[in-house]
Amino acid sequence: MDDNNWLAQRFDESRTHLKAVAYRMLGSASEAEDAVQETWLKLSRSDTREVGNLGGWLTSVVARVCLDMLRTRRSRREEPLDSTADPPSGGHLEDDIALADATGQALLVVLETLAPAERVAFVLHDMFDLSFDEIAPIVDRTPDAARQLASRARRRVRGAEAPLTDLARHRELVNAFLAASRDGDFGRLLAVLSPDVVLRGDDLAVRTAAANRRYGAPLLAPEARGASVVADAFKGRATAALPAVIDGEAGAVWAVSGQVRAAFLFTIRADKITGIDLVMDPGHLAELDVKID
Repeated sequence: MDDNNWLAQRFDESRTHLKAVAYRMLGSASEAEDAVQETWLKLSRSDTREVGNLGGWLTSVVARVCLDMLRTRRSRREEPLDSTADPPSGGHLEDDIALADATGQALLVVLETLAPAERVAFVLHDMFDLSFDEIAPIVDRTPDAARQLASRARRRVRGAEAPLTDLARHRELVNAFLAASRDGDFGRLLAVLSPDVVLRGDDLAVRTAAANRRYGAPLLAPEARGASVVADAFKGRATAALPAVIDGEAGAVWAVSGQVRAAFLFTIRADKITGIDLVMDPGHLAELDVKID
């Protein structure tokens, strides 16, 4: 069997799974078929000789394809999958009807209210049991940020907001962090940070900090670990940061003329800040639901 026939056979073995992933993400039979076909095209054009887990590789590819489709989709309407719909598999209608029943049209409608990255993270983790380490590169986030995406999506699916007491306590913690940063109080910064806190910046944030070093911007790396390192990065800074609620969680933003240019996403556990993600990428910022205090 030549390489092309072997790939085609392996792809056919994964088709049902890929179709299920695509349908749950897109809620559309025809779009799911498009995503699966695009995945085949990417497979046929790729050198997969070094891929140890082809099934996992295909799942990642179809998820990225679906994420791109969600981001560019003009219509936010779900396409019901019924007996008249074109089956994503190209012929197994009974499988597609079972898939629609298993997913539930009501759930698909709720999923449609999620931001694209939230939907992808939720579907991959809660429905297909992928780890956040696997999901992170698909949605171009860190594992902690991917976990937050899935958590926010899960609350929306369940129709529950974060407990108000938790949100209020977390906002107090973020406000204390911002105040200590503005005052340049190293000790107070350490007091609100977990010893193993992680600071992460996206590519644009890292480049912007480097370009503004002469104006006092910190030397920002894609990832920095440890309370002392993170406290030093924020000491005497964050002077223009404003407290905000971001996707229902305590956070902060830097805004110019009312337009958010940067968002600080906080991970909080046991009343300590364990992670800070600095987001400046316009595409990621556009997906965030930001309410500035």
